[in-house]
Amino acid sequence: MKRSMFRNSSSLGCPPFPPKHQQQNIFFNKIPINMPSTPLSNQQITEAQVNIQNAVLSRALLNANLATAVTSPTLTYGNGSPAHTSPAPVSFRGRKRLSDQTVLYTTKRQRFDSLHCETTVVNQVVPLPEEPTCSFPSSIPSPLFTPYLPDVTACVPPLQDSSSVTEITLPVAKDKLSQQVLELFQVCQQQTCDLNKKELCRIGIQREIQRIFPQSRLFLVGSSLNGFGTRSSDGDLCLVVKDEPVNQKTEARHVLSLVQKLFSTKLSCYIERPQLIRAKVPIVKFRDKVSGVEFDLNVNNIVGIRNTFLLRTYAYIEKRVRPLVLVVKKWASFHDINDASRGTLSSYSLVLMVLHYLQTLPEPILPSLQKNYPELFDPAMQLHVIHQVPCTIPPYLSKNESSLGDLLLGFFKYYAMEFDWSHQMISVREGKALPRPDDVAWRNKFICIEEPFDGTNTARAVHEKQKFDHIKDELFKSWQILRIKKNLNYILPVRGSRRKK
Repeated sequence: MKRSMFRNSSSLGCPPFPPKHQQQNIFFNKIPINMPSTPLSNQQITEAQVNIQNAVLSRALLNANLATAVTSPTLTYGNGSPAHTSPAPVSFRGRKRLSDQTVLYTTKRQRFDSLHCETTVVNQVVPLPEEPTCSFPSSIPSPLFTPYLPDVTACVPPLQDSSSVTEITLPVAKDKLSQQVLELFQVCQQQTCDLNKKELCRIGIQREIQRIFPQSRLFLVGSSLNGFGTRSSDGDLCLVVKDEPVNQKTEARHVLSLVQKLFSTKLSCYIERPQLIRAKVPIVKFRDKVSGVEFDLNVNNIVGIRNTFLLRTYAYIEKRVRPLVLVVKKWASFHDINDASRGTLSSYSLVLMVLHYLQTLPEPILPSLQKNYPELFDPAMQLHVIHQVPCTIPPYLSKNESSLGDLLLGFFKYYAMEFDWSHQMISVREGKALPRPDDVAWRNKFICIEEPFDGTNTARAVHEKQKFDHIKDELFKSWQILRIKKNLNYILPVRGSRRKK
């Protein structure tokens, strides 16, 4: 019998999504931001009431978390250097943040619809007033008996909630290198309070965007929700405005320009530095003033929603996956090879590299989920049910008992010595290395990593031989050092791993 891994987590990061037949195509309704209230349908009234209750409940949840904030224990590894949490981002460098500094919660959060934008300094976050402000009759009672409240504790365990949680979710370290990997993971992994902050922002921003695009939905995607997030991870948001593809150069940019205008005017006391980035997949980049979280918001990049829940399933079906991925991401960031905007590897590509390596071991630690459960990872699956997928897949029981230290060393050896970069493509979908495709999109690329759903190359940013050689050189050097020293500090100094994202 299959055992559920994510009890009560089906709605986290996912707005209530009506079935396809209930959605209307209102994509280019250019409603002015300050447009007077208009009568709403019963469905819109219900959704608006749900959104108001969600915001109030989520704010209460955040305040409770902040009151009993989880603080990372002072852990050490290797040379005994203490682990510290760095402060929050203060500037941008391309599309990559420079640091992960923490912003104190000393700013009063203004309501999105407030007419006053002055900032008041207080000692705690002020909860949103509970009276509704949307344009529907207050006499209509709410049909909601059990309001939506995300159970984030069940799906992303706290750092050390209890000894039983730690024992269930983390492997046992029997050697020094494995212990170093575990300790770094425990200090740096995203915690419940971090996820709560992002979820609260998602709910509030969705409520305001729905004043422009009433049928839109806002999804939390990426590392914040896929199980591989850190305390310094940015928030990635996908705004779905219709249930069919949009032209990213025209339609998506149009929607994002309206969103940017909303952020720059009505929400300027809540959101700062909204920037429209005209990339292949355009985004609006902004920062929440209260939580200090940086966000990237795209439009209808549906594949990002699908791969979030695919990666989330991989993250939790085997207890060694998350610590190994986090250390590889930290290592790549420290060695300046984790920035797609600067011609190196994205965090997504690094995760796929680790998953692929674990799939291709003589005794695999991970299967190919898309081969084993094709119906659950169907690219045509409706978005309003996709978040239920991780709940239906049981843990994977591998006969491979390799330690985290051995797996980390094997990862560097595989990509430094064994993988054929010139002729092979990394495929998590197939669970093995495939011959490179011969079409134009793949022909002259230095690194080929197949996106599991749309088949594109996630490493297409690596288009300079100098950057490719630098990546290979770091992999080889780290393998050589680690196999001799067996000490993580020689390839990832503890202080440096916290200075960089």
